[in-house]
Amino acid sequence: MNENIENILHREGIALAPIKKRAMAFFIDELLLSFLLIFALWDSFSSAETMEEMINITNIFALEYMAMKIFYQAFFTMQYGGSIGKLIMKIRVIEIKTLQNPNVIVALNRGIFRVISEMLFYLGFLWGMLDPARQSWHDKTARTLVVNA
Repeated sequence: MNENIENILHREGIALAPIKKRAMAFFIDELLLSFLLIFALWDSFSSAETMEEMINITNIFALEYMAMKIFYQAFFTMQYGGSIGKLIMKIRVIEIKTLQNPNVIVALNRGIFRVISEMLFYLGFLWGMLDPARQSWHDKTARTLVVNA
């Protein structure tokens, strides 16, 4: 881990969030967003006669779904220090330099790179599991850490 980050965390008595808590928060968020997508597209899904039609409907709204994920992550991270999943798991996102909730630019950056990481076979998440500071790509680009609340 970066010695500077380690010193800041030790000085402030802050602990990094465990991978298990982050994974559970991710699962909760994905579940919520999936239900929201299904709810929003329910009329289209209910009129679909085959599984192929349902897949086509989902594919048509892929960009909107990605935008929804970015704004969901950015809004909750900026406003509350974490998504609903993170709040339930009692973890939060902080900026390294301020140790506060990320501002709007940092939160948007984090949300965008989170979706990019998902599109690239979740490699950024794997990176976070192997990184000593547990920073995934979206944490590295936004200069954030996920810590226990």
